[in-house]
Amino acid sequence: MLFLSCLLHSHLVPSRPPSPKKIPPWPSDLCKGCRALIEKVRERYSKTWKKQEDNYRNLSSQLRSQCQGFDRAIITQANTPVGSNIVYAVENKKTLKVTPEIFSTFIKENPFPKKKWDTCAVVGNSGILTNSSCGEMIDSAQFVIRCNLPSLGKGYEKHVGTKTDLVTANPSILTKEFGDLMGPRRPFVESLHSYGKSMMVLSPFTNARTSPVCLRAVYSIRDFKSPIQPMFFNPDYFQILNDFWRSRGLTRGLLSTGLVMVNIALEHCANVHLYGFWPFSNHPFELNAVKNHYYDDKKGKWTVHFMPDEFDILLRLHSQGVLRLHLGNCQPGRN
Repeated sequence: MLFLSCLLHSHLVPSRPPSPKKIPPWPSDLCKGCRALIEKVRERYSKTWKKQEDNYRNLSSQLRSQCQGFDRAIITQANTPVGSNIVYAVENKKTLKVTPEIFSTFIKENPFPKKKWDTCAVVGNSGILTNSSCGEMIDSAQFVIRCNLPSLGKGYEKHVGTKTDLVTANPSILTKEFGDLMGPRRPFVESLHSYGKSMMVLSPFTNARTSPVCLRAVYSIRDFKSPIQPMFFNPDYFQILNDFWRSRGLTRGLLSTGLVMVNIALEHCANVHLYGFWPFSNHPFELNAVKNHYYDDKKGKWTVHFMPDEFDILLRLHSQGVLRLHLGNCQPGRN
């Protein structure tokens, strides 16, 4: 894939680890168990990366045929008519009947084109992006996916870019940052300005508690005439995708939004690049402390998602040439 990256990003050098001579000594305050883990990552990541077209096509084909993300990942008026019963992803004994009012919040049809995008960037929010200079590479992708309403602008442009075609919004963020949208909603809508006219995917059907706040988000976007295009994840897709990866060794926890978006990208994109996926507290090459997010250090709960297990899956796919995982800094080059 290195030669493809050079063609697609003619003036950019892909991210890569530093030479062994430039790797600093191990710090005394390294996180517990991190040395063995980082050594393993370095060993697997240091090998020259090349896209393995057969491996990519095989996994992409399996995802399309078994998980059907193209047709099922997003709830639409076409696949979920009035009167349907939606089964919640976590509280799977609870259902929600689709009323005309709820139906009106669904997009009309599948938002994804049948033709694959050439290059897609899926951008996680790890502090590994701090000072990475990856913004230009991210923005050069044909389609850019960002997770969980990340902070854009504010001096982060050089490292994370600004282009956004799709952004996800977990209900927990709507609760923590915007008080469940029970008060003034203008601050929420104004916070979406940095994403332009992108699609925004919400998860109202994880459990019964998430439905009201996600519906309020859609109503707020409508009321304030935001150009954002809101849509909903389909909980059936979550369950199918969860079973798919359980059968391949990911046996703990719920799939994170980031991993879900990687799977969607693998169905819809010929070349998938990942940035900002690093769940550990030390940088794999520079060994300095890494914040949980590039824009804050709020800790996530690994009782819900097992991020190290998910990262191992991503590193495996990188090693198999299915996708390109960027862990080092990006280096702008010359035309």
